[in-house]
Amino acid sequence: MSWDVYVVGYDDLGRYLLPQLSHAQDYAFHGLLSPQKVVHAEEYPFDRLVSDALGELEAQSGKVDAIVGYWDFPTSALLPVLRDRLGLPGPSLEAVLKCEHKYWSRLEQRRVMPECVPPFQAVDPFDDAAPDKLEIDCPFWIKPIKAHSSHLGFRIDSPEQLRETLPRIRRGIGRFGKPFDEVCRYADVPDEAAAVTGHHCIAEEIISAGHQCTLEGYMQKGEVRLTGSGMIDSVRHEEHRSVLLRYEYPSRLPEPVQQRMYEYASRFMRHIGFDDGPFNIEFYYEEEDERIWVLEVNPRLSRSHAAIYGLVDGASHFQVMVDTALGIEPRMPQREGRYPVAAKKMMRVFEDGHVRRVPTDEEIRKVEKTFPGTRVELNVKEGMPLHDLQHQDSFSFELGVVFIGGESHADLLSRIERCRHMLPFEIEPLSSGR
Repeated sequence: MSWDVYVVGYDDLGRYLLPQLSHAQDYAFHGLLSPQKVVHAEEYPFDRLVSDALGELEAQSGKVDAIVGYWDFPTSALLPVLRDRLGLPGPSLEAVLKCEHKYWSRLEQRRVMPECVPPFQAVDPFDDAAPDKLEIDCPFWIKPIKAHSSHLGFRIDSPEQLRETLPRIRRGIGRFGKPFDEVCRYADVPDEAAAVTGHHCIAEEIISAGHQCTLEGYMQKGEVRLTGSGMIDSVRHEEHRSVLLRYEYPSRLPEPVQQRMYEYASRFMRHIGFDDGPFNIEFYYEEEDERIWVLEVNPRLSRSHAAIYGLVDGASHFQVMVDTALGIEPRMPQREGRYPVAAKKMMRVFEDGHVRRVPTDEEIRKVEKTFPGTRVELNVKEGMPLHDLQHQDSFSFELGVVFIGGESHADLLSRIERCRHMLPFEIEPLSSGR
């Protein structure tokens, strides 16, 4: 038996990991909408993407057993629309939007786990009087209702700083805001959320102290389950707290804390009616007062975690994505991988410049041979200016990433440091700042 599975934005990482799934012979994977359309485009006309995807599927001579995707918006919103058209299992668009729409999500979170939700409010960046309408105290984070990778996310320490930041948000918010407004027209959105559009922002009291981690799980037949060991730690830059340095798997948090997070995840996902799909929830844990905060909820698995699941468990958690989309119980292995711990290391710089040198193919092969199972991905090419990179946070530029395993946490950190020296970049700073 072979299932025909269509992958939105099928890329090199998918082609590398999906054939390694358990019972890989049971699946036939096909691309649906190129990464150039759903990831690397300058704009995302949602109605046209839906039409193009349906056209591609209609042109196929075979069957369509499942449609999956591991990218953020707009892929995450395309999936429920396409599945609904074809009668395939998966979370409803409304359930997805209760995660994707940051303001609506906070409203729903506050209903079932208010102790985990910081003070928040909607902000209209096109309103010159917005700084005068603040109801939460500085400092706070401000970010668009729909964006990802900390795009247009800023720490605000004063109303004056907000006034200085708003013009930059206005210039860039439409890239995701416009297609997100198109998505919302496909759904039944309550008035309290509909009034806050994709061209609005959310301001939230800062909760970036403590231990950050992500719970990867899935909902099937009304039951929430953890994926593999379930939790991944996020290590952030000490000064720029919105900047991620690496992910580490499995989490080093105490088991009772992880269990509390699982209970919150179960409560919320059942509340919003999410079913038949993977999700992840980002949490903060403040050890001093044992407080748990919810940072955000994503109606998809994290692509960033896929390869490190493979290093530890023996298959990426794409296994869960595919099997839940097929309506079968996920055949996800656990602790059957090459290493007991693994990480995704982001190679970053904090100043704009021109790329004068990147690691050579020979240098990358040497790293991958020295540390078996390691995978290196570069985001930059020689000669390009860093400001041409897409989906960057507001403080740094990601030159590339390394997926790597280790025999222990100390060994993992040692290997990461060795990789950093074995993969040299040369960046010529610009004369003016970013």
